[in-house]
Parts: sequence; structure tokens; C-alpha cells
Amino acid sequence: MLSTATFRSRFGRWQSAAALLLLGGVLAGCQSSAGELQAVQTAAVRSRSVPADTVAAPALPDSLRLTPLEPLASVPDSLHQAVQQLHAQLGPAAEALRPEVLERACVGYLTLRQAGKISQPGILAVADMDLPSSEKRLWVLDLRKAEVLQNSHVAHGRGSGHLRARRFSNVMKSACTALGFYRTQDTYGGKHGLSRRLRGLDAGQNDNALRRYVVLHAADYVSRQHLQRHGQAGYSRGCPALPPDQYRAIIRTVGEGGCLYLSGPGLESKWLNPEAAAQQLASRGWR
Repeated sequence: MLSTATFRSRFGRWQSAAALLLLGGVLAGCQSSAGELQAVQTAAVRSRSVPADTVAAPALPDSLRLTPLEPLASVPDSLHQAVQQLHAQLGPAAEALRPEVLERACVGYLTLRQAGKISQPGILAVADMDLPSSEKRLWVLDLRKAEVLQNSHVAHGRGSGHLRARRFSNVMKSACTALGFYRTQDTYGGKHGLSRRLRGLDAGQNDNALRRYVVLHAADYVSRQHLQRHGQAGYSRGCPALPPDQYRAIIRTVGEGGCLYLSGPGLESKWLNPEAAAQQLASRGWR
């Protein structure tokens, strides 16, 4: 629960971001036909149509009203209490990380560990893409130590919305963010320097990530200067683009074989399996 002072502070920042958005901003993008990421600065992009099979989140205006998340069904008390304790131990750095988002991220992480789909023990990256891009909405967590290792801004795709992401898609050239669980892959040196590939683990929702060249990379439109000037991050073409002063640390910390969870409205995932997650937690803890 946010304190009154914290809420008023964030309310003011979000109001400023929304006002700047209405005045206009710089659009930036990240995915060329060759697979590299490139800047886009044209207002025409805003009116570009989204493919028919794009998944539409509930129609909400760019406002402070986040999409409610129903509690996961059948979460054992032991697992629910472990996540509650973890959230409390993470402290002020995770204050804006909603408990219901963290619980889903942890359930997915544990289920994926049990299934052998991820290999980085105890490291979980989670982004609440329902929060406005003016906020630091990405957290890299050490579950074993209950520590926030990194907290940063992260961009969403220009096809997904403006200040708030409201549409999500797995479709090629949709320029949308795709929600779900990802396995972090190898790194390479691209147009934007060090980048880490992402493999989508949710069939039909983000499993085109490698073909869409959805990667972790740095972008000037997530820099402090851009945020100060425009009140929000710019837009990628589907990549969770990172601040230039933090991207190396984030890419290094998540490692290869790690878990990244992009949370947002309407997400369904077979990895949200509380029973399997509870079994993994009981046998291996957060490892």
C-alpha cells in the first residue's frame, strides 16, 4: 500500500507526463527489417493500424487507473505467504511492484524452474507494463537474498500505446509489446551495442520474439534526458528497451537462461501453475 505522500508524488509526475504527451513527443522505434533497432520520429506512426489478430487489453485511457488483477486461483497458503514475505523484504525499492504482479512472476519462475525451461537460479526480472512509461517499472530481483538488484524504466512498443500500453501482440511487424514469460538468451553486439536475445515461452503470445528480434538493448529514448524533456519514455518496436546508463548492468545481471516476465492486461500463461510452483518452492526454495 502506497503512502499518501508517495501517491501524491507519483500522481504529480504522471499528470506531468500526460500533459507533455498531449503536447506531443518524440517517437522512437527499434526493429528494422534486418533485425536491428532503429529510431522512428514521425507522428504518422501514431495512427498506423494494428493487425486484426492483435490482442486488445481493456479500453482504458492514459490515466492513473491501472487494470485490476484478480488473485491467482488455488495458490497454496505456503506459497502465498512466501511471496508476501519476499515483497516485504524487498523494501522501498519494490514499493511500486504490485504484490499481485510479483506473485504471478514468482509462480511462473518456479514453474519454469521445475520444467527446466530456465537455468539461472534465483534471478527474476519482472516488468509491469500496465504502469506508465514515466515510471521505473522493471525490477531485477535476487529471490534468494530478497534484494532488488536493478530498478529501471523500460519502453513498450509504439503499437501498444502512448503513456500507457493498452494493446499487446505477438504478430510480426505489429510494433507491439508481447506479454508473457521469456528465457534470456545469448548476447551480441548490435547497432545499439550490447544486446541480449529473448525467447518467448508462451505459445501464441510471445513465441515470435526471436523472429521479431525482440531483445534487451539500450535506447536513447529511455535516457534520463529524454524522460526529463518529454515526461515519459519513447517507443520501441516491441523490444523492452533500457536506459543507456543501466542496460549493461541489467543485461549482465539477468544472465543467460534467466527469467523475464512482462506483465500486462489480459495475459494468460500455462506457466501460472500454483501447484507446480509450490512443489518447486518446497523442494528447492527460490533456487
